[in-house]
Amino acid sequence: MAQTAFAAIDEQAFKAFHWRATLTTGLGVFCDGYDLTAVGIVLPLILKSFGGAPLTSLQSAGLASSALMGSAIGALLFGVLGQQGRRRYYGYDVLILGVTALAQAFAPGVAWLIAIRFVLGIGVGADYVLSPMIMAEHANRADRGRALGLGFGTMWPLGALVSAVILLILDGLRVPPDLEWRIVLAAGAVPALSVLYLRRTMPETARFLARMAGDADAAARVMAEISGADVAPPEADARPFAEVFARHARVIISAALLWMVYDLVVYASILFGPSLIAGSLGFGPVAFQLIMELVFTIPPAVVMSLWVIDPVGRKPLQVWGFVATAATVGAFALMQGQLARAPTLAFLVFGLFNVAATAPGIVSGAGVLGVELAPTRIRSVAQSITVAGGRIGAALSGFFFPLLFAGVGQAGAYWVMTGLALLGAVLTQALVPETGRKSLEALTEEG
Repeated sequence: MAQTAFAAIDEQAFKAFHWRATLTTGLGVFCDGYDLTAVGIVLPLILKSFGGAPLTSLQSAGLASSALMGSAIGALLFGVLGQQGRRRYYGYDVLILGVTALAQAFAPGVAWLIAIRFVLGIGVGADYVLSPMIMAEHANRADRGRALGLGFGTMWPLGALVSAVILLILDGLRVPPDLEWRIVLAAGAVPALSVLYLRRTMPETARFLARMAGDADAAARVMAEISGADVAPPEADARPFAEVFARHARVIISAALLWMVYDLVVYASILFGPSLIAGSLGFGPVAFQLIMELVFTIPPAVVMSLWVIDPVGRKPLQVWGFVATAATVGAFALMQGQLARAPTLAFLVFGLFNVAATAPGIVSGAGVLGVELAPTRIRSVAQSITVAGGRIGAALSGFFFPLLFAGVGQAGAYWVMTGLALLGAVLTQALVPETGRKSLEALTEEG
C-alpha cells in the first residue's frame, strides 16, 4: 500500500543522501564564515596595500557592514524567487559568492572592495534562504536538527578557521603583503565554485513539487529516490499566500527577532575578544582566531549538532545557551579589573562565552526556526524574513556597539550584551514552540 503525505521522508533513516545534502548545503555557509572572517584578519594588509592611511569612519563602516547589508537584500530577493522553486535558483548563490570572492583580489581601492563585498553579501543572503530550506524539506524528522546544525552551525566556524590557516600558511611562505591579502580573499572562491555542480544536481524537494508546483508524479519520484517507498503525495496547497502568511506571521516575526538578538550579541563580542584579550596574551588576531575556533567553537558545535539539538530540543538548548552567554558576559562586567590583570582568565571566560553562544548559534543562527515554523506555501519568504532579521542585527551591532563602548565604557557595554542575551532566553521561551523531532506538516498544521 502506498504511504501518504511525507511519512516516507519523515521516517527515513539518516543515510548517504542526507550526508551529501548536508555537505552540499553547508559549504555555502562555510563560504560565509570564510568571507566575513577573512576581511577582518587581512585588514591591516589591505590598508598597507592602499597607502597605509587609516580608514575614514565611512570606509570602516562600509567594510564592516557592506556584506551584511547585501545579505539582507539577497535574502529578501531570493526569498521571493524561492517561491518559484527551491532548486531552480540553487547554485546561483554560490556562483555569486565565487565570482565576487575572485573579484576582491583585483579591487583597486577600498571603495571598490566595499562595493564588491556588498554583491558578495547578496550571495550569502541567498544561500541562507535556500540551503536551510532545501535541507529541512529533504530531511527526516528525527535528524532534521542534526542536518541543519552540522550544515550551518558547524560549517560557519570551520570556514572562519580555514581563512586563518590560509593566512598563516602564506605568512610562512613569505608571500608579499600586497599579494597575500588578495590570495586570502580570492581563496573563498574555491569552496563556492567547487560545490556548484552538486547544487545544480540536487533534486527539487518533494514538498515543493507536491504542495506548490502541483506535480504529484515528480514529487513521488523524489520521495522514492530518498526513501525507496511507494508514495502518494498530497494535493497542492491552493490557499492564498496572504491568508497563510497572516496565520503564521507571529511565529515568523518571532524567529526573525530571535536571530536579530543572537547576532547583536555575537557580533558585538568581536569588539572585546581579539582586541581586548589577544594582545594582552601576546597573540596576534590570527592565532587568537585559530584557538577560539579549534577549542571553543567547532567541538561544542559538533557535539550539540550530533547529540543535543534533536533529543534535547531547540528551545531548551537555545534558552540555556542564552542564559550561559549572559553569565559569561556578565562575568566580564563584574570582574573587569581582575580580568584585565589576569589575561589568561579573561581568555578562558571569553572561550566559555563562545561555547555558550554556540547553542543559540545552531538554532536561531543556523536558520532552523524560520524553516520549521512556516508551511511549505510560504516557507521561502518566511525564511528570508528571519535571515534579514539576523543580518540587520549583525549590522546594527557593528554600528552601535563601538558608540556604546565610547559612551558608557566597557563595563556598560558588557551589561547591555548581558541584558540582550537574557532577553533572547525569555523571548525563546515565550514566543516559539518546540520543533524538535516533529514533521514539518505537524508543526504548521499543514494538511
